Amino acid sequence: MTDIVTPAAASTSADTKAAAPPPAYDPRLTNDDLAPLKEQRWGSYHIFAFWMSDVHSVGGYVTAGSLFALGLAGWQVLAALLIGITIVYFLCNLVAAPSQRAGVPYPVVCRSAFGVIGANIPAIIRGLIAVAWYGIQTYLASAALIVVAIKLFPGLAPYAVASHYGFLGLSLLGWCAYLVLWVIQAAVFWQGMESIRKFIDFCGPAVYVVMFALCGYLIHKAGWGAINLQLGSVKYHGWDALPVVLGAIALVVSYFSGPMLNFGDFSRYAKSLGAVRRGNLLGLPVNFLAFSLLVVITASLTIPVYGQLITDPVETVARIDSTFAIVLGALTFTIATVGINIVANFISPAFDFSHVSPQRISWRMGGMIAAIGSVLITPWNLYNNPDVIHYTLEVLGAFIGPLFGVLIADYYLVRKRTIVVDDLFTMSESGRYWYRKGFNPVAVIATVVGAAFAVFPVLATSLYGMNTAAQYSWFIGCGLALVTYVVIAKYLPGMNSQSNKTVAPVT
Repeated sequence: MTDIVTPAAASTSADTKAAAPPPAYDPRLTNDDLAPLKEQRWGSYHIFAFWMSDVHSVGGYVTAGSLFALGLAGWQVLAALLIGITIVYFLCNLVAAPSQRAGVPYPVVCRSAFGVIGANIPAIIRGLIAVAWYGIQTYLASAALIVVAIKLFPGLAPYAVASHYGFLGLSLLGWCAYLVLWVIQAAVFWQGMESIRKFIDFCGPAVYVVMFALCGYLIHKAGWGAINLQLGSVKYHGWDALPVVLGAIALVVSYFSGPMLNFGDFSRYAKSLGAVRRGNLLGLPVNFLAFSLLVVITASLTIPVYGQLITDPVETVARIDSTFAIVLGALTFTIATVGINIVANFISPAFDFSHVSPQRISWRMGGMIAAIGSVLITPWNLYNNPDVIHYTLEVLGAFIGPLFGVLIADYYLVRKRTIVVDDLFTMSESGRYWYRKGFNPVAVIATVVGAAFAVFPVLATSLYGMNTAAQYSWFIGCGLALVTYVVIAKYLPGMNSQSNKTVAPVT
């Protein structure tokens, strides 16, 4: 059985829907950015480049390096990386299908499960998480820009001290760097998806060039014999290592949970599901493992060269005795972080906020709302206060798993890979996705159940220091929401007033 999009007006696949006459969609539910695409042009390389931009960042570097310092043997870390990224690969293929076939972004696909109005629930949750991380990633990237500025103009160093020249907890130089990156990101975003595609096509490969150059420089300094895949002593042996390995696998999945949830925002542009799968294969298992190996080799070489382990690539670059190399390296990592920020944390809230009021908020306006919000939350203060990060980002992040579980359960298990595109854009009570006043209570209940159980271990760890299953919160939330949705939808059909309107897929 293949994935089929079945519009009410005509039974066609997404690959042929461009030839069909445009339906009359309710203006309260659509605009030019949310409507089904007429052309889908992205190939495998564009999806591959998307994942390179998502992986090749300062955050990705530090995360990959930290896995090799968990006290596991090198081969165990590589096994955990491979298993974790393979899980991400298959999950991304699942979430990509409905958006690619229908040619619509993530919040519109959510209308199938949550209802045409209820879909604002997952849209707002994902949008708020993205806004917070957008600000934090911009702040982290600005730190690399400060390194460049001080290296080129040492006289600026005093202005990088917040206690001397600062406002709202950020130094004057920090404000300048943050706002410069803020404007650059906004300018790239404002040009539209085609310009963003070209930008991310460049970012990922550019980081590889600098990473290989940095690694080669350190090998030249330390010699090939200094390479080590172990960044710390091995603390766990035999079966004692299993919980740590499982935790590393969960960390990999959690790291990608955000872009994985709204991957439909990008898969909608792909020519075919085959192109998406090939791009995912190259960008996830192949690329992530290659990048991780490069990270651990580079980090291990900092010990013999600099006398200490350095897991921050910007700091590593800053130790090089060449102004040109420092500027080039820091700027490259800055560009890379800008790339992941636009991909993971700019495009998502743009669609999500536009979805709330399509006629008042365009895609560009939705993105600018996210950008302004990222300044108002003063992300440098969030980053400097772990408690605030926990009670905002981690608690909201516990909802990502349940939202994913509901989406997958609805599309694959309840509706058997069928979606009626026209009904995604109608407020008529006869529409398949109207449910009860535009909300599907089944999806809401499943999300609440999954989120409640997912957030409990996170809160328990923070408040009471309990050694709980917090690192598995994504899996807990996803699994419980999926099971709850399927059970209620199938065995309590009275909860879903539209359950009898699901049409059979066309083969």
